[in-house]
Amino acid sequence: QVNLVESGGGLVQPGGSLRLSCAASEVTVNNVVMAWYRQASGKEREFVATKSWSGGSPYYADSVRGRFTISRDNDKLDLQMNSLRPEDTGVYYCAAAGPVPAGVYYTRPSRYTYWGQGTQVTVSS
Repeated sequence: QVNLVESGGGLVQPGGSLRLSCAASEVTVNNVVMAWYRQASGKEREFVATKSWSGGSPYYADSVRGRFTISRDNDKLDLQMNSLRPEDTGVYYCAAAGPVPAGVYYTRPSRYTYWGQGTQVTVSS
């Protein structure tokens, strides 16, 4: 069982930065993979970034690589978002899957069992 609670969303101008956090509790499953997704109004949920809870290299969607950084800080999964664009607007969700084989990452949302409630990010001038 894993409980996830996102925070840190808000309104930011294009080119600005935001830092999202996902508080993860009751992580009793081994070999957990965590991820950030986003969903714009009227569109499907889109993969953003993923990282193993126990370490290892992250993996990013092409649309955010070089601008976003996913990291773990104790019991939080953070997403540092720089050089934000209007197309980054959406509800951002934290997700967890496990147990998964070592070195395996998932990008399809159907592979993730646990989800947070989401936090709104709006990039607009």
